[in-house]
Amino acid sequence: MTNLSVNINKVATLRNARGENRPCVEQVAVDCEAFGAQGITVHPRPDGRHIRHDDVFRLRTLVKTEFNIEGYPSPDFIDMVLKARPEQVTLVPDSPQQVTSNVGWDVALNVDFLTSVVECFKGVGIRTSIFVNPEADVIKMAARTGADRVELYTKPYADMYASDPEAAVAPYVEASKIAHGCGLGVNAGHDLSLENLEFFHSRVPYLNEVSIGHALICDALYLGLQETIRRYRGCLMKR
Repeated sequence: MTNLSVNINKVATLRNARGENRPCVEQVAVDCEAFGAQGITVHPRPDGRHIRHDDVFRLRTLVKTEFNIEGYPSPDFIDMVLKARPEQVTLVPDSPQQVTSNVGWDVALNVDFLTSVVECFKGVGIRTSIFVNPEADVIKMAARTGADRVELYTKPYADMYASDPEAAVAPYVEASKIAHGCGLGVNAGHDLSLENLEFFHSRVPYLNEVSIGHALICDALYLGLQETIRRYRGCLMKR
């Protein structure tokens, strides 16, 4: 069973464009769950351009499935996560200037730092995932930090999918096997869509969760949120 976590950052981006509360981020999260999402993901950034810290605390009281908070583990991020106590935190190596997460951690270079952060979160019962490229050495090093899972960065797969799907997915198949062998759960995310998700899911073993935001919200503009979530869930029910 592979769970679908819906990233609602883009909903907050639209809300922030007018400075009011439409669309309502909290209501969208509740509706996503009602429509079949098995988790809600948010990624609060230092500039508050989409999800903000106050959103995190309001959502924490409403989300009934799995609440996943992504972000760079700065002191203020760590403090927020410890107060919100989500089910999962995903550590990403983003700088404040990045538009989106576009590379995984150099875990070897940051192993002591990541180990200390993982210990902090696991000490209070928060599952911890590290955002990585699908590379064997990186995944093995991630296991040394004590993390529970890795999240595989899937944009390279999405970029190659149309021209050579088998070649595109091959590194992720191997990466997932290696992660599983190291005792890590496997998440995946970035540019997964209705066009490429079913194939990815059919090939990659041990896949616990996918986190999808931008493509899903774009599809919802045409299909409606309920139908969009139904279709994404459908992609994860086939092997």
